[in-house]
Amino acid sequence: MKIYILGACGTFMGGVALLAKRAGHQVSGADEHTYPPMSTLLSSEDIELYEGYSEKPLLDPPDLVIIGNALSRGNPAIEYVLNERLEYTSGPRWLGENYLRNRKVIAVAGTHGKTSTSSMVAWILECAGLNPGFLIGGVPLNFNVSAREGSEYFVVEADEYDTAFFDKRSKFVHYRPQVSILNNLEFDHADIFPDLAAIETQFHHLIRTLPGNGTIISNGVDANLEQVLTRGCWTDLQRFALEAESEWQVEMTKPDGSELCFSHQQRSLGTLSWGLNGRHNAMNACAAIAAAAAVDIPAAVAIEALASFKGVKRRMELIAHVNDICVYDDFAHHPTAIRLTLEGLRRKVGNSRVLVALEPRSNTMRAGVHADELGPALIAPDYVWIRTGDGIDWDPQVALEPLEGRYSIVTSVDDLLQQMQDALKPGDHIVFMSNGGFGAAPRRLAEFLTRQP
Repeated sequence: MKIYILGACGTFMGGVALLAKRAGHQVSGADEHTYPPMSTLLSSEDIELYEGYSEKPLLDPPDLVIIGNALSRGNPAIEYVLNERLEYTSGPRWLGENYLRNRKVIAVAGTHGKTSTSSMVAWILECAGLNPGFLIGGVPLNFNVSAREGSEYFVVEADEYDTAFFDKRSKFVHYRPQVSILNNLEFDHADIFPDLAAIETQFHHLIRTLPGNGTIISNGVDANLEQVLTRGCWTDLQRFALEAESEWQVEMTKPDGSELCFSHQQRSLGTLSWGLNGRHNAMNACAAIAAAAAVDIPAAVAIEALASFKGVKRRMELIAHVNDICVYDDFAHHPTAIRLTLEGLRRKVGNSRVLVALEPRSNTMRAGVHADELGPALIAPDYVWIRTGDGIDWDPQVALEPLEGRYSIVTSVDDLLQQMQDALKPGDHIVFMSNGGFGAAPRRLAEFLTRQP
């Protein structure tokens, strides 16, 4: 089949392109800007890419157009597809109907931790010899790719964001999982959801798609998930928790979370020493071990696998350690994720200075939905820079009042880097937090440090 993909350089849609190519289809695509690393990866697979959304590549009609959720009416390619009545679908629907139908799917959903937990599950299955396929919204460092075809088992990051301009259901309703992890549930994506209740409804729809002989692994201390479950659950339900009563439990035996002890139904399963830290990763690991058990992987095998888990690119990724200064690149953009990540780092580094540069880039953050939560989420660092710009509908000074002056507001990456360079001292830990490229600031600071004597 000849397939043309609109929005091909996004992590999800690029993964769809790779899977379609490896399934034997003739694949090409377009994006507003064709950019690495996805453009490089797709080109290496002989997937032709077009810059921009001209209708010209569609003049020789493909058998199917797969449309990414970033595109909407008024886009020239979209208008051509509709006017010429070309066959089209969404990425999640194509994945569910054509790629996942005959596989054993493990879907990881939640406001936070989807990428890390999906990567953990995939690595556990890999170490168990199951050769899993996966489609993850990031790059697991153990695999160095975001998508792989694999064999019988498939791990998918189950995003609650909408499917396409013509399908406003969450992506995850298309995946038909046998096992689903529900990590947590908070309000996010204010550009498409009016309130938390609307997101809860989508999670309820996901639960309705799981078979009776499947398994749900749910955060046992998340009140919003419990609210969703009261609306109906027809699948075996198992809960997990950190240092609280639950079927699956994890305990942080070192304060920074670098050593964890797991138990199931009050029976000890073993201890994990690994390279990650933080309460959030402790919960992610517990969920991953429980999901692995649902497909008959012993906990001992899962724990051993996580001991060699390297993490995920841009999830507190240490990108430079120069002159006793550590530079991290992190994707966190919701106040809860920001707080948990920084608290984990604080426990790990003790009294060493932690300096943070934050770019509030998501639609929800730019709209100020979480402005009141931002200051408390940034208490752990010693100093914070926040980069503002057009589209910020709130006053950063008011939001950062809880920091009592331990912050600066900048409008350009150049100003940010200059201030950071003047402030750095040996022993510092520098964290860049953004769900975008941040003007290449992490890389630029790392390059500056390598040039210093």
